[in-house]
Amino acid sequence: MTSLAEFVKARRKAVKLTQEEFAERSGTALTVIRKIEQGKTNLNLDKVNQVLLMFGHEVGPVQIEKTIEE
Repeated sequence: MTSLAEFVKARRKAVKLTQEEFAERSGTALTVIRKIEQGKTNLNLDKVNQVLLMFGHEVGPVQIEKTIEE
């Protein structure tokens, strides 16, 4: 599974944008892009989704295992 940091960094590089250029185009602060690409865990989900929207993605719940019996 690809991490958020790996996904964003690879996609940004694929479209040949610097972190600064990408921050400007996505309408987020450069610090947000840096935190995401460094794998920081204390992130604002609205900002993460703003960045991911540039690639047609968003953060959402993903079931990794069943934890509550129905």
